[in-house]
Amino acid sequence: MAAPRFLVTDAPLDSGELTRVVLDGAGPSIGGVATFLGVVRDVNLGRRVLFLEYEAYEPLAVRTFEQIASEAASQWTDVTLGLHHRTGRVEIGEASVAIVAASRHRAAAFGACRYAIERVKQIAPIWKREHFEGGDVWVEGATANPADKEARASALRTACA
Repeated sequence: MAAPRFLVTDAPLDSGELTRVVLDGAGPSIGGVATFLGVVRDVNLGRRVLFLEYEAYEPLAVRTFEQIASEAASQWTDVTLGLHHRTGRVEIGEASVAIVAASRHRAAAFGACRYAIERVKQIAPIWKREHFEGGDVWVEGATANPADKEARASALRTACA
């Protein structure tokens, strides 16, 4: 059984499977596919990172991913978007988020992919805890209201920069 286009999971992410799902839903006119993987790095703010932990409110996160896809489709009309995010412990080098955008043209795919990660950071109910040598800290979480037009405009400016 194929994965859904929008998913929050504690299992390792499979960008190949997400790409297949997006392409299956996009139709035969696709000319460009952009993929973004957010991968856990070993250093942040000068500290050696050991691993990350993610928590999410899954039902709302999936609805938020659907909203982001709808917003992207309103800007890039032929884009099909898929988004998966990990929860739980994520090790160095593992992907915590996978985004795939497919479109007739590469520019739309790139723009929608970039827009999606900016909006995830702004509005998805997902929180990251960084474990490093000597301690841990919560470092991110959604800060914008999903209906905030200025936050959306900011994400769009970043995506199109």
